[in-house]
Amino acid sequence: MVRQAYAGADLSGLSRDLVARVQAPAVDVGALMDLATLLMLQGGDLAAEGALMQRHALAMQKSYVISHGSGLGLRILAFVTAGDFMANTPLDFLLHGSDAVLILHFVDCETQSLANLPAHDVAFMAIGESPATAALLDHMHRLLQGFATPICNNAPQIIAALSREAVAQRLADAPGLCVPATQTLPRADLVAALMTAPVAAPYILRPIGTHAGIGMALIASSADLAAWLRNHAATQAYAAPFIDYRGSNGLYAKQRIVLIKGKPYPSHMALSPHWMVHYLNADMANHATRRAAEAAWMADFHHDFAHRHVQAFASLYDRIGLDYFGIDCAEMPDGRLLVFEVDVAMIVHDMDPAEVFPYKHPAMRQLFTAFLTALEDTAKNLAG
Repeated sequence: MVRQAYAGADLSGLSRDLVARVQAPAVDVGALMDLATLLMLQGGDLAAEGALMQRHALAMQKSYVISHGSGLGLRILAFVTAGDFMANTPLDFLLHGSDAVLILHFVDCETQSLANLPAHDVAFMAIGESPATAALLDHMHRLLQGFATPICNNAPQIIAALSREAVAQRLADAPGLCVPATQTLPRADLVAALMTAPVAAPYILRPIGTHAGIGMALIASSADLAAWLRNHAATQAYAAPFIDYRGSNGLYAKQRIVLIKGKPYPSHMALSPHWMVHYLNADMANHATRRAAEAAWMADFHHDFAHRHVQAFASLYDRIGLDYFGIDCAEMPDGRLLVFEVDVAMIVHDMDPAEVFPYKHPAMRQLFTAFLTALEDTAKNLAG
């Protein structure tokens, strides 16, 4: 459904079919969960309705099966939390084109046991870091003690420590990396700063728990801070110094890279004249020169970019230590890798149209293959 929505397909027929299945005499719980997902994709009030519908589905059933290809491949049990498709590792995207069976098993702080789970070959801790999942990740850390099945990313306590502030502290002196010192500021502190002192140096404010640039602003003056406080009701925000990483071409280039068992793989590179770069706002589809730069970056990644930053990637794997995680980053003029974020739930996909982005699908297929291989190796190695 996400793939169809991304492509701008008309989902009204699917919606009608799902509603009919939900309203049948015997409720189709899978259809109820799909309808909830469809509504959450719409945003706004419909997303809130979808979240409520998802809770109803989870009250009836905790596990949901998604078969890829023939459905005869590896059976992967993922521990996931309720929420939209950004709340957990995007396993459905990562398994696209495989024959794997993905079993989404929803857990919460009321989950008392991990016994009697659906049959599987390997498990995956897929819950992402956020203020809303902190207690759940702590709970899963205890529940997974002595878990018998081979499991990837079996470190809920590390995932819980992937907040921007904690990551900045963990990577502060890591060789090859530049990670802006980040602190959590209560709203009262921001109001006090506005009243008592001018802005000494530009910095970035971002409400805690947000993604995709929502509420994010460059604060270069007291007027900027006053405007941010007027427009945002956040009780807490991350503050970090602004680092101008603009290239000699006048563009900001931000890369998304995934590390699988310590090896980096490219996901995308967005280029924009604006400092706040996201792939969707970079308008890559309408700029051939930017796509050419991304294509060259992806084609030469393992021999060029990854080679230049081998020390940085080694530092990341050593300090983070997860089987799978993603980073958003950029290159500094001094050769260091500027890290903006580390997360296990970054969206990684191959949904961009091949006629516009022909270079992306081969690179993503390589990433997906490496991910599945890592899961298969975990299942084999730990199963004896």
